[in-house]
Amino acid sequence: MISLAYANSAPAPGGLMSFVPFIIIFILFYFMLIRPQMRQAKEHKKLLSELKKGDEIMLASGILGKIEKVSDNFVILEISDNTQIKVQKNSVQAVLNKGTIKSI
Repeated sequence: MISLAYANSAPAPGGLMSFVPFIIIFILFYFMLIRPQMRQAKEHKKLLSELKKGDEIMLASGILGKIEKVSDNFVILEISDNTQIKVQKNSVQAVLNKGTIKSI
């Protein structure tokens, strides 16, 4: 049995109006999460493409070193006198200013 108060109420909004909250949530996600992440990935890709011999870099693991050789996917990094390691380019976190490693 339906009471008269519910029977006389206005019909629920339908069609496009029911999707408005979902559209607003998607727009918020785009501007707060997706767009900044895409911009950060673009900046990291640019950083990796500009790596050259002699740059001082920091890896995601915190290792600091000087680039000895750059290839498509790998970087040979001198972390100490006569100590070199081969790491993936994607692990490069930041390029440091010249002389940073000597000052530490």
